[in-house]
Amino acid sequence: MNKLQLINALRIEAEITKSEAAAVVDQFFNEMASALAVGDRVEIRGLCSFFVKKYRAYAGRNPRTGQKVKVAAKNLPFFKCGKELKERVDN
Repeated sequence: MNKLQLINALRIEAEITKSEAAAVVDQFFNEMASALAVGDRVEIRGLCSFFVKKYRAYAGRNPRTGQKVKVAAKNLPFFKCGKELKERVDN
């Protein structure tokens, strides 16, 4: 399912216009991204949680040349599946 399919499903289920459904979906994703950007955890009970992992800087190696390269510290978003979603997908 992509974003457009999600908007159409919401439009049909909630009986609202396509532009209203698009606004709801956009607002939802914008709020999630904003929360993750400041390091907050986003949890949707029964479905999943999103959180940010912080990685320290380290010395890596260029696979082509073998030369050492400094890799900067970074923050990456992660997804963790909820128990109910795991069970629903498994059955």
